[in-house]
Amino acid sequence: QVQLVESGGGLVQAGGSLRLSCAASGNIGSINSMGWYRQAPGKQRDLVATITDGGSTNYADSAKGRFTIYRDNAKNTVYLQMNSLKPEDTAVYYCNANIRPPFRSRDYDYWGQGTQVTVSS
Repeated sequence: QVQLVESGGGLVQAGGSLRLSCAASGNIGSINSMGWYRQAPGKQRDLVATITDGGSTNYADSAKGRFTIYRDNAKNTVYLQMNSLKPEDTAVYYCNANIRPPFRSRDYDYWGQGTQVTVSS
């Protein structure tokens, strides 16, 4: 079993900052990519940012220049630093990890339970 536990969401005024964290635990062999996705009410879940095990990053256009994704491989944790937040950033943010469990020949995607981010105008 693999668990992803997110933290750091909350209510913030426009222009403010939040940092999200997601820690993976359990039967982890190796973690490939990790990332953050978000889902606003009535909308689909969209990519925010991803980071590979080598540190290469990818951002949605809406996140470029404002959000930074980084990871601590020793702690199996990924972070999302969000600055200059806007009301349109309001959503549930989900952590994702692509993991190769021990003694398995394929990779699996795991998701956290989600953390609410609300940006007031």
